[in-house]
Amino acid sequence: MLDTIIRGGTVVDGTGAPGRQADVGIEDGRITAIGDLSSVEAAEVIDATGKIVCPGFVDPHTHYDAQLFWDPGATPSNLHGVTSAIMGNCGFTLAPLGSDEDADYIRHMMVKVEGMPLEALETGVNWNWKTFGEYLDRLDGNVGINVGALVGHCALRRMVMGDASTSGEATPEQIAEMRRLLEESIQAGGLGFSTTRSFTHSDGEGEPVPSRHASVDEVLELCAAVADYEGTTLEWVTDGCLNGFDDDEITLMADMSLAGRRPLNWNVLTIDSARPEEYRHQLAALDTTRERGAQVVALTMPVLVGMNMSFLTYCALFMLPGWKEILSLPLEERMEKLRDPEVRRQLEESAASPEAGVFARLTGWGLYEIGDTYSEANEGLKGRKVADIARERGVRDFYALLDIVLEDDLRTVIWPGPTDDDPSSWLMRQAAWEHENVLIGGSDAGAHLDRMAGAPYTTAWLDDTLHGRKLTSLEETIQHLTQAPARLFGLKERGELHEGWHADVVVFDPTTVGSEEVVMVNDLPGGTKRLYAGSRGIDRVIVNGQTIVADGQATNATPGVVFRAGRDTETVKIPADS
Repeated sequence: MLDTIIRGGTVVDGTGAPGRQADVGIEDGRITAIGDLSSVEAAEVIDATGKIVCPGFVDPHTHYDAQLFWDPGATPSNLHGVTSAIMGNCGFTLAPLGSDEDADYIRHMMVKVEGMPLEALETGVNWNWKTFGEYLDRLDGNVGINVGALVGHCALRRMVMGDASTSGEATPEQIAEMRRLLEESIQAGGLGFSTTRSFTHSDGEGEPVPSRHASVDEVLELCAAVADYEGTTLEWVTDGCLNGFDDDEITLMADMSLAGRRPLNWNVLTIDSARPEEYRHQLAALDTTRERGAQVVALTMPVLVGMNMSFLTYCALFMLPGWKEILSLPLEERMEKLRDPEVRRQLEESAASPEAGVFARLTGWGLYEIGDTYSEANEGLKGRKVADIARERGVRDFYALLDIVLEDDLRTVIWPGPTDDDPSSWLMRQAAWEHENVLIGGSDAGAHLDRMAGAPYTTAWLDDTLHGRKLTSLEETIQHLTQAPARLFGLKERGELHEGWHADVVVFDPTTVGSEEVVMVNDLPGGTKRLYAGSRGIDRVIVNGQTIVADGQATNATPGVVFRAGRDTETVKIPADS
């Protein structure tokens, strides 16, 4: 007798092969059979008639590093079929730690760069570890999904250099010590090395995070450390990920991959038909690095992710040229500036300038939707588009938006409307998805909790595939969500439905699958808020043979595995080593 049989569904196995009618048998956390199991008995039989049975989804870019301590299920990713996730991205991890002061620095850094509420980090996490291995040990046996963690450059640098980590380059001796710590962390299970050189990443004091001060020699030395360990990988973020790579960045990407003898992935490829040359240049950069024998992989999202902002708190608007200087002012001074006609003109012009780069996508002011408001003057505006309000008032869209937020003392919640939701942009995305070094992902799940909701991308894309634009087949979409990321990270016996492989399985209804509306919920430690969306049509999510989601609801089971490099992953060769 088997533990579980999923009977009567259409099996889409993750390889891209056409779906087929078959039963799936599970025993001891493994898939034991795929085929006609009508004569086989099981302790549990799941009726999958009319449903799709596929591998669990693999999210390659999350920041669940802290959230797992108060939310072992990694909600809402689990509700959207994610059974494995990679965290520790962008150079940001909670370990190793050398002192309480290091922990305090890391907490405040994560507040700024990843939008994690300080109250949640202080009350929801024990911080009772020093080494990376001790951090992973705290998660063992306490996670609902499988998770793997890269080792972040910022924590390494902070531990070795202390306050000096944000004031200049490291000495050769300090670089050697960082490498020793990185190797120790990988030996304890870290999946590789992540770093950032992006201008968008600042610490709790508003200064560039530690890794942004690293020399090229330091970055390459740490990349080289992973070459000696089985099943490792590399990840980074740099200015060019947002604004287009320069020649030095392209060279460095190739050098990083070659130094580590491993794939290097970066986040995130933004596709906008208004900037086609940048898109082509970034794809060409992937080909250039491959010609040198490196493997550099771009992550890109298959859906447009909803996010909200305000003029009161730190958000993407700060990235527009000249805006940070205004939005960082004390509240009364900031409001006075935003009333000034000349300042308004300058802000509107600079936001649309070439220097805005990818953040020019924020300038569709008329497409913004008004969220929560806090004044009598703004009563009734929630849910309305700024363009409609501006037309009624006879003013420019941008000026109408500023008038609205000023009435609320800048507290107004605003939802930017995408400027890249046009047919040409979608056709460009469709082409990018087929590039051999483009991977679907970049949810940032676990980060920017009150600003962005990337976790539902899996079900949202399935919905679009089946009922919307239909830019890929169902089999291709599932392959992108399962086999492709599992192979990039060398996850052993995951990402496909195969006899003998780990039983990470999703059962969903193709007629209803999708994401619910994004809403704000108040469920974080310390009474803080986050954006959240449940799923539709997800009947079962199974991790290592155990159900973690049934009928769209989490079961609170914790069968997830904390991946360890070499044990749960195998080395993925780059072209130079193939």
